[in-house]
Amino acid sequence: MAKLGFLGLGLMGYPMARHLLAAGHEVALWSKTSAKAKELAAAGKGVYCQTPREVGAFAECVFLCVGDTAMTRETILGRDGVIDGAAAGTVVADTSTVSPSESRRIGQALAARGIHFLDAPCTGSKPGAEGGTLTFMIGGDREVFERVRPYFECMGKQFYYCGGPGFGLHAKLTQNLILSNIMQAFAEGLVLSTKAGVDPRTVLEILNNSAARSGLIAFKAPYVFARDFGTNFALKWMEKDVDLALDSGRELNVPLPLTATAQQVLRAALAMGLGEDDFCSVIKVIEGLTGVEVRTP
Repeated sequence: MAKLGFLGLGLMGYPMARHLLAAGHEVALWSKTSAKAKELAAAGKGVYCQTPREVGAFAECVFLCVGDTAMTRETILGRDGVIDGAAAGTVVADTSTVSPSESRRIGQALAARGIHFLDAPCTGSKPGAEGGTLTFMIGGDREVFERVRPYFECMGKQFYYCGGPGFGLHAKLTQNLILSNIMQAFAEGLVLSTKAGVDPRTVLEILNNSAARSGLIAFKAPYVFARDFGTNFALKWMEKDVDLALDSGRELNVPLPLTATAQQVLRAALAMGLGEDDFCSVIKVIEGLTGVEVRTP
């Protein structure tokens, strides 16, 4: 069994780290909320650490799952960061969704110390993290990934090697760009049809049996209809990812007009206080403008 590390024990990170422990690995644990790390450490072969540096010193492969680019940089390169504890040859795999450009710079700083770095964002939301069925998109050295792939397999079922540094992140941002636009189209369409008097269940059945079928909508629509916006993927994180996609568009000179509109609606939802709700709650923006609520008995 390996000595591993996991940094960031939020909605996704906690169950991901739990799967590594369940596989029998020794796992050094750190989180901004120390109580979570202590709790999980007590449940298996976990080692509670007070700083990311301690995790780096313990582990041969360190995973992290944190909220944004600044958190990734601070956790890895900041004071008492992973870089200060990790030995040459250690692998650091960032499963967070962050800026591809900044991720490359972090990788370069680690490489100067002989530390390998993978950008490895994942998709599957809370159900995938809890079920160990996540999909990972990998950027970095393929040989390094293959060496640590068995640890990834404790947490996920599908793995896509996308290319060099930052490529995994570009793939993940593309996915979330498309998801946000699909959700925006669903919100507009269902508010329109509901205001016209069509039963939302009928519209969903039509969508599910037409060229407009979407796995996202098939999964999210029942939650919307039940007015259940409990978080599988928080709206604030979708807005952050769409903003990162727009940043990449600016860097690569790619216009993203639909995505820019979707981002403004997500930002309106943040202003309404919906940031901690699931991102399908974005429909409340259009509902609020029209005085219509999409629900079923």
